[in-house]
Amino acid sequence: MSDPKVFDKILTDIIRQDKGIKKVILVDKTGLTIANVSKLSYFPVDTDSIGAIASAVFCASEEQGKNLQIGELEIVTSEFSEGKIFASSCGKGVLCVVSEAEVNIGLIRLIMKKQGVQLSDELDKFLAVEPMAPTKSKELDEEDLKSALAELEKV
Repeated sequence: MSDPKVFDKILTDIIRQDKGIKKVILVDKTGLTIANVSKLSYFPVDTDSIGAIASAVFCASEEQGKNLQIGELEIVTSEFSEGKIFASSCGKGVLCVVSEAEVNIGLIRLIMKKQGVQLSDELDKFLAVEPMAPTKSKELDEEDLKSALAELEKV
């Protein structure tokens, strides 16, 4: 299993790549926040909501592409008058970058592609479930069953 702190390190590496990046969020495909970093501690956003919406938009766009048979979705970009939101797949997760309006889109795409591979690998490790060794359970014999039934009948 991967160390959860590795996500913070990778997201911090992303946010340091460009001065226009304000926030980086990693969510799973259901929209649950796994990790996030913000350049400005006072940047007022509801991280869980932003991540959940970004994941939903990404997954909906991904489904559109599948239905139209136009290939794999690479990135979803939402452009607003005062900023941009980028979302891209990173294996079992979605990487979301919130930036200023004047950010270098090509650089953001490159960063997200490169770090997305690293995040995908770490998510696979983090979400890996170790199979539990089978344990021998004591089988109930007929006397145990009769005793349990007698206890229930008392109630």
